[in-house]
Amino acid sequence: MTYVSEAIILAAGYGKGLEPLTYTKHKVLMPLINDTLLSYWVKALVSLGIKHIVIVANYLMDQIENYVKNFLNSCNADIEIVDEGKPLGTAHATLKGSEYIKGNEFLVIYGDVYIELSDLRSITSLSDSVLTVYEVNDDPRRYGVVVCEGGNVKRIIEKPKEVISRMVNAGVYKLTRDFLKFIEMVKPSSRGEYELTDAINRAVESGINIKVHELRYWIDIGRPWKLLELNKYLLSKLKGKVIKGKVENGVYIRGPIVIDEDSEILSGTYIIGPAYIGKGVIVGPNAYIRPYTVILSNSKVGFNVEVKESIIMENVHVSHQAYVGDSIIGEGSNLGAGTILANLRFDNKNVKMYIKGVREDSGRRKLGAIIGAYVKTGVNVSTCPGVKIGSYSWIYPGVTICDDVPPCTVVKLNGERTPLKGCPLTVRF
Repeated sequence: MTYVSEAIILAAGYGKGLEPLTYTKHKVLMPLINDTLLSYWVKALVSLGIKHIVIVANYLMDQIENYVKNFLNSCNADIEIVDEGKPLGTAHATLKGSEYIKGNEFLVIYGDVYIELSDLRSITSLSDSVLTVYEVNDDPRRYGVVVCEGGNVKRIIEKPKEVISRMVNAGVYKLTRDFLKFIEMVKPSSRGEYELTDAINRAVESGINIKVHELRYWIDIGRPWKLLELNKYLLSKLKGKVIKGKVENGVYIRGPIVIDEDSEILSGTYIIGPAYIGKGVIVGPNAYIRPYTVILSNSKVGFNVEVKESIIMENVHVSHQAYVGDSIIGEGSNLGAGTILANLRFDNKNVKMYIKGVREDSGRRKLGAIIGAYVKTGVNVSTCPGVKIGSYSWIYPGVTICDDVPPCTVVKLNGERTPLKGCPLTVRF
């Protein structure tokens, strides 16, 4: 039985860890195969009887408003979008959203995490306040580490310097109105933010029991490779073949796949599922689509192109003789003929990537390029593993990119980098 009927989704942050994808697309609108993270949460909440949903936003708020209006208006839910103003942390955002909550109990969900519907159902049926946790395999020092005792929270340590535990805060809570007084007591952390975890610690110190619910599956998409990982996980659940588009003679398809309406798969193309090919997509002729690939609407993957375990967003053109390995290509980009997005280091070590100015180990042996929206590459461009190319950048023919490229940058064959004149990108993190 559901005890709560309201939820707050926190979606005001910039999503800096997902650059360059978030220069033009809000983090909660990142693709989950043919859906989005925001859509997943709204539909999941509604399926459990939670019909009043407050979305706290700020950055690219117009995208969220348009998405709710155009794609979620049939969900039979009362969705309110609240402007946090300057994002000041999870406690501040929760307090802002709570002004629109009418009942005594409500969920709080970080908009850039994913959990299974079965776990969400379990949380809503529990009494009292609940904090979700997950045991991670990667470095727990990136998260808030949770110390538990007797099934309750004992303390949360935000981004500790040492590995204390691998049990981390999963960013999905069930709270009561009485808890808000602890949020009001929170002061800025060392990062200058009002942290919801500080309110949890205050509540525990005052004698409030907060139950711990360990999740079966959880992922935080705060890094580009995590978005690849989540889509791979969801694709692994595909069963059978759903073919709505046109498939020419001479196409070979093996494994589970969705080929959406108005798409065309041209002769000589070889597809190994699980994979998703969106509406209005053209693939081939003689293309090779390998497992765990997502190609979104109105994109074109040309002659003799190979795509492996990648996400190609909307309206992308990948020209002939290109290779896309373990990469993400932002909407509206155009890869010239012979573009190679390499995904494997010579030394076979894990690929590293700069995140917020710090070089992080992705934990992956294979990871290609993360390309922002509306990027153009000339013929025979190559990228080294783990490289990021900012939105609206142009890469001249024959250039090899082994260092990140900022947005709105022109990279010439001699290595010279100049600003792109008339760049329409106005957002600067």
